[in-house]
Amino acid sequence: MRLFRCDACSNTVHFDNTVCVACDHRLGYLPDEVAMTALEPNGAVFRSPALGRDVALCANAGADACNWLVPVERAGELCDACRHNRTIPSLAEPENLVAFRRITRDERHLFYSHSRWGLRAATKAEDPEGGLAFDFLADEIAPDGSVTSVTTGHADGVITLAISEADDAERERRRTDLGEPYRTLLGHFRHEIGHYWWDRLVRDGGRLDDFRALFGDERADYGEALRRHYEDGPPSDWALRHVSAYASSHPWEDFAETWAHLMHRVDTLETARSFGLALAPPMRTASDLALEVDFDPYGTSDFGRIAEVWPALAVAVNAIARSLGQRDAYPFVTSPIIEAKMAFVHGLIVAGGSS
Repeated sequence: MRLFRCDACSNTVHFDNTVCVACDHRLGYLPDEVAMTALEPNGAVFRSPALGRDVALCANAGADACNWLVPVERAGELCDACRHNRTIPSLAEPENLVAFRRITRDERHLFYSHSRWGLRAATKAEDPEGGLAFDFLADEIAPDGSVTSVTTGHADGVITLAISEADDAERERRRTDLGEPYRTLLGHFRHEIGHYWWDRLVRDGGRLDDFRALFGDERADYGEALRRHYEDGPPSDWALRHVSAYASSHPWEDFAETWAHLMHRVDTLETARSFGLALAPPMRTASDLALEVDFDPYGTSDFGRIAEVWPALAVAVNAIARSLGQRDAYPFVTSPIIEAKMAFVHGLIVAGGSS
């Protein structure tokens, strides 16, 4: 994620900011221009003096759940990220509102990446067959007190997300129970969207043979594969071929995990570039730990550049996390096979964004 500037006072602002702390201007994000702009009230909408035009806030701004802008002719509508939300919890419940704000924050980070890559998804209303929708659901509590938990997942372009995943304590409990080294709300978004894009870019994009050569045959029984994974665990050598243990359960999950990890890399590299981070440890060998992100991670079509600089950054952020008493921020190690899979996914994204 890049840094931004307030176009009223040039103060540095961040992607999630709604107000400039230096000049108190209301801020809004313009996805098509990858820019934040300072706003001034203009009747029922806002004016951007820097742009010389009127704009409107996303409808979710009323719940303090979005800072994206829409063209003035779409005033009162949802922005390019929020418009995919088909089902949301009742925001009259305070805990649901807190969860919704956290969910839409990470959803905007997801769609930031999509806009940078030029990936466009229709809504289900626009395209019932190929569109994308999100259902943010709360667990159901029966009159007898029993709870029916929502399962996060993807099916036919609909991504279901349990809003309980927005609760840090609950998400950590599930991470521990499932023995996962990493579990985040943004990670869920990036993983599940990988399933959606598998349908669009692999299945519908004529790339099944190439996919199967790298990931395996997705026609293997999915339910049986997951049962075996949860009962028996991953194969002992899973780390040679899969970016995570869960990725070894089925080719579909392998693809979705690989997609998510590519998104982790690219966005983290853009953050490093935006802050001007560079690594040149005086004790390094000639083989590793030097880092300078001198290219646009979202703009490059050369996956090799991403692969070359990522290991040093991963080591650095993990070391920083340990210095703060936290777990490794990126507790994963890749192999040449995994890198080949990631290169395949990156090629799909580059081609999909330009089509």
